[in-house]
Amino acid sequence: MKQWHEVWRTRLFLAALLITPVAQAVDNLAFKGTLVNAPCTLRPGDEAVVLEFGSVIDKYLYRYTRTPSRAFSLHLDDCDTSVMTGVKLKFSGTESVPLPGLLALGGTSVARGVAIGMETQGGQALPLNVSGPVTQLTAGNMVLWLQAYVQAEPQAQSSRGIVPGPFSATATFALDYQ
Repeated sequence: MKQWHEVWRTRLFLAALLITPVAQAVDNLAFKGTLVNAPCTLRPGDEAVVLEFGSVIDKYLYRYTRTPSRAFSLHLDDCDTSVMTGVKLKFSGTESVPLPGLLALGGTSVARGVAIGMETQGGQALPLNVSGPVTQLTAGNMVLWLQAYVQAEPQAQSSRGIVPGPFSATATFALDYQ
């Protein structure tokens, strides 16, 4: 009798397994991206440029409105001019209200009354949220030489209301190949 009971229990267990619904896998992994035909490769490290202004003297801003420009660059490697021949650079970010086209300071900044401007090496303004001029690509490796500066907001400058302290600002750049 004991053997029959064990066989019956085993059959019930197997039957229970057969009628149990199979667990369906839930989609929990997604892949996204954009495949592009870019003629150049951005050099590793240039995707996150940090530019240190160091100490900016408020008296200098009261007298000259803006600091001298600080250079930075983006390296484009392995450019293939048979694919495309030009590139437009666009900086995006939060625009300063008193200085349209310039980058507003981040919310954690203590300093007030200034904004960050960007320009080409030749001093041509690169307004925020607007594509810059087309730069001709050079076959092989090339460098986009750029500059940034700190500028006093007009009201803060005239009222001597620049607030000193640490500051930071963040912009995003995009390369639009032509």
